[in-house]
Parts: sequence; structure tokens; C-alpha cells
Amino acid sequence: MQTKLRSALRAGRHLLLNPISSEFDKVRRIVESGHDFALGAEIDRLIASSKNPLNRFGAKYFSQSDEDGITLEILRRIELGNGVFVELGVGNGLENNTLILLASGWKGVWIGGEELAFNHGANPSRLAFRRAFITKDNLISTIDDGMKSLNCASIDLLSLDLDGNDIYFIDNILSHGILPAVVIVEYNGKFPPPIRWSISYDSKHVWDGSDYHGASLQSMNDILSKYAYKLVCCNIGTGANAFFVAERFRSAFDDVPIELADIFVPLRVNLFVQRGHHPSPSTVESMLKAS
Repeated sequence: MQTKLRSALRAGRHLLLNPISSEFDKVRRIVESGHDFALGAEIDRLIASSKNPLNRFGAKYFSQSDEDGITLEILRRIELGNGVFVELGVGNGLENNTLILLASGWKGVWIGGEELAFNHGANPSRLAFRRAFITKDNLISTIDDGMKSLNCASIDLLSLDLDGNDIYFIDNILSHGILPAVVIVEYNGKFPPPIRWSISYDSKHVWDGSDYHGASLQSMNDILSKYAYKLVCCNIGTGANAFFVAERFRSAFDDVPIELADIFVPLRVNLFVQRGHHPSPSTVESMLKAS
């Protein structure tokens, strides 16, 4: 009798709650769609008002925000159709700055602190993944190990986003003679030019979600300028990624403002828009397997 009663109650609860849950999901999807539409319109407005023409090429495919489109336009301008990338700080591998390059036929090295969401060993000749907590002591050796596994001698594009000691790492990499054509590095958008600021180096640093991370754009520019790099863009979508190119490509960016203040974009943490379907591990694996 009790068993039948419990079954009846469960059935009744399902009949009562299922329609409510279904309607809630519909409302949630409508709200999310309207939210993304409004944010998309705001991003479009910011791009239209930007002094930097490169921002008009911003587009999200696999990156967090509009980084992919900027990367592709930079590579088009410097006529680099295929190459080798290294990215430090790749998350679970479903959203980062070099997935678009993997999809475009590039090969490269990923270094990060968490496991990937897909089988990165599906094609070891195209992607070398090294799981490591990066410090000054293991930075260069970890990059070298990944590059050797791909049988590659030079890096064409470097992306760095480790939420902390990035300025010290980029200085270390460049000082070792690793000089890619393109460098993408995270900066702390809370500090506009000409403010020079960075956290103190701490080999055990883990970002706590506060504003104590990374370095200002001015400080990043100071470091990269020492190695003959030119700042050409900061992304509109988040105000967190700065794009540098080697000085030998300067003529391809004559339309980019000279003043740092005209390129700088402040931190924008609320302009994340979900465009299209969520990334699937199967999609990334299929790209990796492609020859």
C-alpha cells in the first residue's frame, strides 16, 4: 500500500512540476537571448566608436570574446597563412586563443594547469599538450619540450594568459631569443596608460578573482618594446588581451593609432556573449585529426 502511495505521489509531483519546469526553461532561454542581443549591440557600438580599425575585425569563433577575428586579420596582414603556435593558459581546451589556428591547419603547443576535455593525443604531430603549473624555473624547458615533440624549431604566434605572473614570463621567453611574429598577452585593464603597474613575482601565485593580477598595458608595452614589438590592438569584448607584432611588420599597420591611450581598452567583464552552439570536445578532436 505504501509503495503504491509513494508511486502515486511521485507521478503526481511529476505532472504538476514538469509543465512549470518547461515554462521556466522557455522564459530562461528568452531572457538569455535578449541579454545576448543587448550585449552584442553594445559591442557593435563600441567597435564602431573605436579609434583602432583593427577592432572592426573582432569576431568570436573559439575564443572567449572577439580575439579570433583580430588574430586572423593580423595574420592576413603579415601574410602568415600557416605556422606554429604556443599558448600558455588554455583552460580545458574548448575556448582559447589558438583553437582557431588549430582549425586552420596550424600545429602547436598548449600548456595549462588542467586536463583537456578531449583526447589531445589523437594527433600528436599537430598538438603537444603539457600539463604544468608554470614558474620561471620550468617555463622555457616546458616550451622546449613541447616544440621538440612537434619537431619544430620556431614559434610564429605566442599567446599568454596565466592570470598572474604574465609580465615576468613574457620577459623570460623573449630574453631567451624566442621571438614570435605575433604575441597575444593578457593585461590588467584596470590601469590605463601611462600607469605602470604589475604584481610582484610569486612562483606560487594563484589568481583569487580580485584585481591583483598581471600588469598594466603600459608595463606590458615597455617590456615588449625592448624586444622590438609594436602594440597594434586591445580587444573590445573584454579589454584583457593585447596584440603585439614584430616591428618588421609595422608597415602593415599604418592605420593603427600611435598613442597607447588610443589603443587601450578598459576591462569589460560583463560583455560575454554566447554566440552559436556550445563547443564540443568531439568538434575539437575532429579538427585535430584533420591533416
